[in-house]
Amino acid sequence: MKKKFNVGILKETKTPPDRRTALSPEQAVEFVRKFPNTELFIQSSDIRAYKDDEYSKLGLRVVNDVSHCDILIGVKEVSIPELINDKTYLFFSHTAKEQEYNRPLLQTFLEKKIKMIDYEYLTDKNGVRLVAFGNWAGYVGAYNGLIAFGIKNDLYNLKRAKDCHDINEVFAELDKIKLPPVKIVITGGGRVAHGASVILEKAGVKKIRPEDFLNEKKVFDYPVYSQLDPQYYVERKDGKAFDLQHFFNNPSMYKSIFKPYTKAADIYIACHFWDENSPFFFTKEDMKEDDFRMRVIADVSCDIAGPIPSTLRPSTIAEPFYGYMPDTEKECNPFETTAITVMAVDNLPGELPRDASVDFGKGLLEKVFPVLFGDDTDGIIERATITENGKLGKHFRYLKDFAEGK
Repeated sequence: MKKKFNVGILKETKTPPDRRTALSPEQAVEFVRKFPNTELFIQSSDIRAYKDDEYSKLGLRVVNDVSHCDILIGVKEVSIPELINDKTYLFFSHTAKEQEYNRPLLQTFLEKKIKMIDYEYLTDKNGVRLVAFGNWAGYVGAYNGLIAFGIKNDLYNLKRAKDCHDINEVFAELDKIKLPPVKIVITGGGRVAHGASVILEKAGVKKIRPEDFLNEKKVFDYPVYSQLDPQYYVERKDGKAFDLQHFFNNPSMYKSIFKPYTKAADIYIACHFWDENSPFFFTKEDMKEDDFRMRVIADVSCDIAGPIPSTLRPSTIAEPFYGYMPDTEKECNPFETTAITVMAVDNLPGELPRDASVDFGKGLLEKVFPVLFGDDTDGIIERATITENGKLGKHFRYLKDFAEGK
């Protein structure tokens, strides 16, 4: 690569629009200071959570055209007509898991000889992801779940996260409500689940052990939640002891043991990572049983046609809820009396774009840009490069048939 890089911060072109950005104005100033071998340009945007003048007031260059830049940095997928030949891009491409809807995007990377560096695969030598929006998905997903519960039971109305200035205003909204003795279960143990648990704690929900959650003799007169790591919702088919790494490597050798929670929880917040070879959490038939208790399912993970049968489609920030009728297995009004209210927004951090952008930008500045614009002795960039010079990257050659339309 050249010693001097022209770097562009992209306006988001995905539909529906996303208001996040890779760098806030203050972080863009820090970028210029930390990486003197770059020239930074901010592409003008009328939807970004940070206005153009917030950048220009700090002496940053805001431009309409970034085609002169070597490296272009966004958040979500770039619209195919906007992609420029022979450039290096950083964004979430959602192509490496053979997502059918983005096959044309992957093919365009190859046709235009684009170097595509995908945030999802930026990891350290131990495989730990370097940047993610997980916490923010958890915050907003759990908050939306509480909104749905309040509307469904005519208890309270919370201001939408998208209408709050920042996370502190969301926390202030939670201070206004007092939940009844509701029982909530979370699946997952990573950043997303942590974000969800923070929201529940702020809402006055007390954490209890999974064993106590399922113990019918324990009656709680206050709201409670339990967070389930995988050993609480799957077990080995062969009866051997649970091993987390074995589960990750061999998900098909496990079966679900989640069903008892469907009869004990009022709200389910799904924050797990799910492999397509993993068992479903429960079935459509389970949902038809009289003692299926869950009436609100906030599916933050949002795996369509996956482990949660009521997740029929993604919902949107504009319309976050839809209903699922167990008897018909079809979508209905979200707050119909006998329906299960589903929240399945697939870009939840976009509801708090300013906070989420700052958190994400911090990871880029500290962990990614030093190797992108300096020495990458651990191969971080290589491991995340899906395409380069019209070919699939070293770690993504398995996509060959998919890219060829097979």
